[in-house]
Amino acid sequence: MKRPHVLIISPALAEANNGNWQTAWRWSRLLHPLFRTTIASQWQGEAADVMLALHARKSADAALAWAQAKGAAQLAVVLTGTDLYRDIQTDLSAQRALQLAAQLVLLQERGPQALPQALRHKAQVIFQSAPRRATLNKTDRHLRALMVGHLRDEKAPLTYLRAAARLAIRPDIYLDHIGAALDPALGQAAQLAASCYSHYRWLGGLPHAQTRSHLQRAHLLVHPSKMEGGAQVILEAVQSGTPVLASRIDGNVGMLGPDYAGYFALGDDDALAALLQRCRDDADFLPLLRQQCEARAYLFEPQREQTLLRQLVTALLAARVAEPHNLTLQWNTT
Repeated sequence: MKRPHVLIISPALAEANNGNWQTAWRWSRLLHPLFRTTIASQWQGEAADVMLALHARKSADAALAWAQAKGAAQLAVVLTGTDLYRDIQTDLSAQRALQLAAQLVLLQERGPQALPQALRHKAQVIFQSAPRRATLNKTDRHLRALMVGHLRDEKAPLTYLRAAARLAIRPDIYLDHIGAALDPALGQAAQLAASCYSHYRWLGGLPHAQTRSHLQRAHLLVHPSKMEGGAQVILEAVQSGTPVLASRIDGNVGMLGPDYAGYFALGDDDALAALLQRCRDDADFLPLLRQQCEARAYLFEPQREQTLLRQLVTALLAARVAEPHNLTLQWNTT
């Protein structure tokens, strides 16, 4: 029997090595061997049975072309952080893609709350996943923190750099940073910090395998982002036994839970520096964070993601083929 063909639209392909590509590649493997998969940045009319479009705004052209040509019953749109917390408020093509899609996939449990009420019945949360890695024994001679995120405004790297400046008096707290300088000005700021503070290292962009190795060896991950759809690096830290300090934004709370002890206010480098010092000085704090992360780890298991993803595709295949319609919603832009 011929296997159904799933077309995964990703605005970024392998050379970008970013979250969209990692999701697309992982999903293609999780769907195998029940389904044939193709990853592409656009749809040119090729034969396929289901489209999974990653990123409502950047993949809107492909999603809308599919809906116009084939109907939307076999279309799912996957929303990122910039989709949920910025683009769908103002971008008409992203709004239209969400209105037409049969299913909307959110990557963390607070995601549905960012959708208009009229669309929430189509929402499904599928946490991304990563294989478990052994928790390594780590030195007690110092604390090594790690930020993983390209240098762009949405990742708020200046919060991390300013915390590094505040911790210049603490030679026992090291701060490493992995990420390419997508914003040249932020790259210059990272270079300046590295030249001024011996405990801060900017490692640039690294391949995914190397990044996971650094993450496994760090005492903790720092994730200061302004907006997130469901950060892959958070779950990879959890799956490596590495606890997290994160900005208190919906995308992070939707990953780690509302009662997690490792949050700091968005942009508050003073609070971040204080938490880093507490991780070093309070013998009970890191174990608490690790315990809380471990309680969420079941959400990020590959088998769970695979089951939900295959159920999504199966439901799309079984859906009645419907013609596109002219649904219009009022979007709350406040």
